[in-house]
Amino acid sequence: MSLDGRLLHRAKLRLDAMRRENEDAAAERLSQVYAANPRIKEIDDELRSTVIDAMGHALSEGGDPQIALDELREESLYLQNERVRELVLSGFASDYTDEKYMCPKCRDTGYDGTRICSCLMAIYKDEQRKELSAMLDMGGETFDSFELDYYDAAPDPVTGISPRDNMDMVYETCVRYAERFGKRSANLFMTGGTGLGKTFLSACIAKVVSEKGFSVVYDTAPAIFARFEDEKFSKDDVSSARTDINKFFTCDLLIIDDLGTELATAFVTSALYNLINTRLISGRKTIINSNSSLHELGSRYSPQIMSRLEGEYETLPFFGRDIRAIKKQGG
Repeated sequence: MSLDGRLLHRAKLRLDAMRRENEDAAAERLSQVYAANPRIKEIDDELRSTVIDAMGHALSEGGDPQIALDELREESLYLQNERVRELVLSGFASDYTDEKYMCPKCRDTGYDGTRICSCLMAIYKDEQRKELSAMLDMGGETFDSFELDYYDAAPDPVTGISPRDNMDMVYETCVRYAERFGKRSANLFMTGGTGLGKTFLSACIAKVVSEKGFSVVYDTAPAIFARFEDEKFSKDDVSSARTDINKFFTCDLLIIDDLGTELATAFVTSALYNLINTRLISGRKTIINSNSSLHELGSRYSPQIMSRLEGEYETLPFFGRDIRAIKKQGG
């Protein structure tokens, strides 16, 4: 599973801010206690100096360090018990000044041993949802809200399959794909006219897969190849373009929308082949959406690209009437 370093950095900053806020709240509680009962501050000061005094005395007198530790333990226990009594007598809970971690498992560090803790991963997933929401309506687009009723039940005269039956198959394929996403998942090529649900179902997949902790990047083909051009030809913003391009190559799932609408140039063709081929070699998964069929794309792209699309991608056909137009008409 690959994590986006930029999103993970933002998640860490959020966790750090939450930890500082928690520490400030603990400091405020301690100030309240000190103001209400100055003896508790005296006890805390004594507890902090006990270790230094005991060990210093043992070393200076050439005494036994174990005896010093025993004396330290006894004195500390006495002071701690007195502290609890003073807290309760002042009207506070016995653990009122204890440090209260948001995540007891990692103590708000974000790491459980050497592994990312679930608390930091939850913040990371939230950052990823925000990133995807910038391009997709991640709030409203869910598998549960997908409606087959908008697709005609009458069989298509060419295929003999109704748009509704076809979309039922496509829908079930997308649900299984999202739920079982992993190293053995296929690459998908969604093809069909506008307004038939390609972007909608892609967004549904992106939401489910990202919530599993996988890194997901969605963008349109024109925007993706504009970043390649920025990195190659622009004198400005090169670092940012390289960061974006690295995400395109390394994310667990890349969703390329509207392939075939970008300006067809030799540079774009080369960049597309490099992107598709590299992701195939590295085992990273890609979903491509296009209003064009594979046959139509064959006139735009090189045989090497078409060979990858035809041989390494599972094609999901979308056909029927424009759903967005039907909804707009209230039908």
